[in-house]
Amino acid sequence: MELPRRPAAVIFDLDGLLFDTESLYQDAIMLAAGELGHDITPDIFRTMIGRPWAQTRVFLLQHYGNSFPVDELLATWHRHFAVIVETRLAVKPGVVELLDALDTLGLPRGIATSSSHKTVQHHLGTHDLGGRFHRIVASGDYAAGKPAPDPYLLAAKQLGIEPGLCLALEDSHNGVRSAAAAGMMTIMVPDLLEATEEIRALCTFVVRDLHMVRNLVLAVR
Repeated sequence: MELPRRPAAVIFDLDGLLFDTESLYQDAIMLAAGELGHDITPDIFRTMIGRPWAQTRVFLLQHYGNSFPVDELLATWHRHFAVIVETRLAVKPGVVELLDALDTLGLPRGIATSSSHKTVQHHLGTHDLGGRFHRIVASGDYAAGKPAPDPYLLAAKQLGIEPGLCLALEDSHNGVRSAAAAGMMTIMVPDLLEATEEIRALCTFVVRDLHMVRNLVLAVR
């Protein structure tokens, strides 16, 4: 495997790509739903991965009905997640090694996420990664969230790099769709979602971890 060209910048997703948080969100929402007398299964949660909350809210109301306490669920979900994340937040394998390689190559990097700036800063700060990214694009910075290309296009603009020269790293289907729509080389590193035939067609590669991404970036002539 070899990248078609050396990227001029690398743009990372956050949840499920840099941090092992998708499973924490799943545990938290299942606890929250149970507290409210409802049931959210792992299969239902997986349909929510990579969606901004506005889309997820509509999905939940369509799935459970208009009487579903969706806003109360969100608040309860956040409360449970805030407790869980303080003791279980972990960096995904290969993150530090990839960032070290990008330092060596002098490649700028950013984050394009559906999470809030507060969440991004919390996670980066917990693992002393705050100074490793040059630009952060988060919820509220763009008009349309993933799968629209807006988050990735804005991250490329802030980095001063043409989108087609950027490498995007994603774990979710909507994230891959977003990065591909922005015209970026896209690598999927699956977390809770496996790559489908559609998603593979949008990706330059699908790899098992960020160690493999590091090897690909270093191997480009």
